[in-house]
This record gives sequence, C-alpha cells and structure tokens, in this order.
Amino acid sequence: MELSIIIINYNCGKLICGCLETIYAGIKNIEFEIIVVDNQSSDDSKTLVTNSFPRIRWIDMNYNSGFARANNEGIRQSKGQVVLLINPDTLVNDNAIELCYHEFIKEDYVACGVQLLNTDGSPQISGNYAMTGGLNYLLPLPFLGPFIKDLGNLFKVKAPNIPDSKDRQDVDWINGAFLMVKKYAIDYAGLMDEDFFLYAEEAEWCSRLKKSGKLCIYGQYKITHLQGYSSNKTFESKSEGYQNLFDQKGLQIMLSNFVRIRKEFGEIWFMVILIVYIIEIPIFILGVLLCKIFGTKTYTTQMIKNYMNNILYVLNLTPTILKNKKYFYKVL
Repeated sequence: MELSIIIINYNCGKLICGCLETIYAGIKNIEFEIIVVDNQSSDDSKTLVTNSFPRIRWIDMNYNSGFARANNEGIRQSKGQVVLLINPDTLVNDNAIELCYHEFIKEDYVACGVQLLNTDGSPQISGNYAMTGGLNYLLPLPFLGPFIKDLGNLFKVKAPNIPDSKDRQDVDWINGAFLMVKKYAIDYAGLMDEDFFLYAEEAEWCSRLKKSGKLCIYGQYKITHLQGYSSNKTFESKSEGYQNLFDQKGLQIMLSNFVRIRKEFGEIWFMVILIVYIIEIPIFILGVLLCKIFGTKTYTTQMIKNYMNNILYVLNLTPTILKNKKYFYKVL
C-alpha cells in the first residue's frame, strides 16, 4: 500500500461524498486506501458514504473525539507508507493528490501540503512559519492586534504565513486540511497530541515532525477548501477562518492555541501571551465605546462579554495547562 487517505467525519456525509468523488476521479496510478473515521455522527453519514463508496474503510470512534484522536486511530489502522490527512470539506483539483504524492516521495521532505483555495479561486493560507513564543496569536486581538501587526511591519518582521504559494516553499507547519506525511517521520515524532480536541494540533505536531526532516508546500498543486464549514456546523458558528475569539468556536480556538504555546514554547511564553490577552480587555472596552461615539460598529458590547467569558474559561484551566499533564481540552 502506497498511500492511506484519512478523512474525519462528524455529520458531514454529503461533503465527504463530494470529496471522495474528486479523489477517485483523480488517482489512477497509486495503490491507495481511504479510511473514514467517524466522531459519533447523528446523521445518515455512514449509510450514505458506505453505500456510495463501498471500497472505503469506516471506523467508528463512538464519541466525538475531535481531530487529533480520530486521525491517530486512522493512522494506527492505516497500511500506507505515506499518510494523507484531508478535510471532508475539500475538493481535489486536477489530480493534485497523485501529483503531490509522486513529487513528495522523490524528495527528502517528511511532510507536505498543497495550495488551498476558496471557492472563488482565491488562495487560503496553507503554509506557516512558527513565530517565537506564538506571538502571531496576538494578531486576532480586536485592537491590540492591528497595532502589533503595524509594529511588526515597521520592524520588517517576517510574516507568519505564506498567503499564496506558487511553487515549492519550505515551511514550519502545514494547514491540517491537507497534510501528507511519511510514516517513518510519524514513527520518529509520534502521533498527534491527544490533549487537543480541535485547532492548533497540526501546528504542534509539525513542530515534532520537523525534527526528523523538512516540511514544504507544493504550491503548484491545489485543492478547494470550504474553510471552516465543518467546524462551523459543529460549533453553530457563522465565523470564517480562525480569527474569531467571541463565541464557542472562538473559545476552542483560543484554548487550543494556548495549549500549543505551552507545549511548544514553554511556561514563560504561555504567561506572556495570556497577560497580553488580559490587557486587551480594558482596551477592548474603551475601543468599543469610542467606536460608538464615532459611529463605527465593528465590534459590539456582546463581543466584549463573550471575549471576557472565554478568557475566564482559559484562566480556570491555566493551572492544568501549566502542569502540562494529560487533559482533553474540549469545550463542547
């Protein structure tokens, strides 16, 4: 077996069928298997997918285990020498998987991704650079974030990501919507950290994979990604991307990011970033008041309340995060 393709399902049967159609239509010259790992879906996903694609292997987790645990189970049961983690809300363009695979196995890279596209063809961030201490996690803050970004631009700090990859580019971590990894690198680095429920787990994993070799984005190969569709459905959120800090999805993003900071960069950086998040609260309040005075409605008082509640949630778990003991950081 050359390639094992793993897809995580949570009430996304129709999306998976669309994804599988593009995979089977494109791959012609690789011996591959497809494993769908189900996180206790409540819809008819299993019947829909297995009836339409009887060749796939279906694994039931029997609880909503999130991204890392479900992928780990898929990896454990996989037979391929290369593993591809791919989101259910993706469509493979122009045989991107097979082309990526053939280039990947000829080179020394241990993990790779491709260029992700929005439905309108515009690029999504696919490859990223690790910033010291996770300082890039300050950028989504409502008022401090833009100030920090301008400060970084002033001092010509390297951007934390590649907005649009045109060809092969080395990176520090890869978006988990399409992440291809060689099995020997997984044997060296270990599986994904199962403390994570959703978000930031691929970044932390890539930091360990990178110890066994380089990572890259093959920007010449592309897939369409309905960014955040499946997670928005899970969290009943309308926000796109990963900049939201103001609802339950935002809480999961915030919490997972802090867990990653502690694991990858240590206690001191964790406390530094947390303190800045706390300092944001009075700045956020003042900023919203000024926006009301000047007739700007970018943020609301409800967003302030939600942000403060999310910070309190993280503060309650701070002793557990600092101890770095096994804990499932799931907010649902």
